[in-house]
Amino acid sequence: MEERNRTLGEFIIENQNAFQYSSGELSRIINSIRLAAKVVNYKVNKAGLVDIIGAAGEQNIQGEDQQKLDVYANDIFIQTLINREIVCGIASEENDDFITVEGSDKSHNNKYVVLMDPLDGSSNIDVNVSVGTIFSVYRRVTPIGTPVTIEDFLQPGINQVAAGYVIYGTSTMLVYTTGHGVNGFTLNPAIGTFYLSHPNMQFSKDGNIYSINEGNYVHFPQGVKDYIKYCQLEEGERPYTSRYIGSLVSDIHRNMIKGGIYIYPTSSKAPKGKLRLLYECNPMAFIVEQAGGKASDGFGSIMEIVPTELHQRVPFFCGSYNMVEKAEDFMHKAKLSKY
Repeated sequence: MEERNRTLGEFIIENQNAFQYSSGELSRIINSIRLAAKVVNYKVNKAGLVDIIGAAGEQNIQGEDQQKLDVYANDIFIQTLINREIVCGIASEENDDFITVEGSDKSHNNKYVVLMDPLDGSSNIDVNVSVGTIFSVYRRVTPIGTPVTIEDFLQPGINQVAAGYVIYGTSTMLVYTTGHGVNGFTLNPAIGTFYLSHPNMQFSKDGNIYSINEGNYVHFPQGVKDYIKYCQLEEGERPYTSRYIGSLVSDIHRNMIKGGIYIYPTSSKAPKGKLRLLYECNPMAFIVEQAGGKASDGFGSIMEIVPTELHQRVPFFCGSYNMVEKAEDFMHKAKLSKY
């Protein structure tokens, strides 16, 4: 069978033995996410036709207005994972606390927890800009047969066994890793099947795109300001191109294909950063580094941070390896110059 014709289902079966724990649950989790993504994709694509766009009138735990599709996507992914009885716990950016899944036999015997941002970038729905789903999978650390605890979710990113995202754009793609490289699958909407379209995705070591909300420039730390000036300097391959969509999945997906860096730093408005460590930064960091890139908080590895709370925020630098290294250099120099 030619590689480009392989379906996601076939790919999962063929690579199941590469998983660290090859009991089949991880394959079934990816399959569940595939199913939920197709349902959400259908709703996203018809959002302009029915009254499902716009705010739901509530705020999530982050204090952000929940969009109607946020709520819908959250329900679909949670119910799909619960109904298939393959996870012991779920945490979502949209929920205050984690969900314990005991199973129909109330045995608590499942081994994995899933953390997710069900519809990242949802404020862009009304203007027809791509949105996405981000997910992260860990093996539980508490004993099998007992209910999950917060300890199962507060694990550093280096413990992830799988992570991925779905991008709902001009075409819908599911991109994921289980620690053996990154592969992308594109949905054929006519038959509802994902096909391997981007095998072994890789970041170029260098890039010429920087993605940051420059409107917040005055609020950025000095190291980030210095790096932006460096990107804009006419020298060698620079100035770089500025590209910022404001949808994390879309910005990182583009940079992985074209080469670039994404930055969401701390600021005087968001002193801890804005992005969530568990739902956005860790899964994206796992994907980026499996694709040969680098992910950082500006000073060190994102995936080595030990989380202390479910909805923890951190600054985030990720993308082409050499670009992130250079940004870190500016951050370190600015920090040293303060003393």
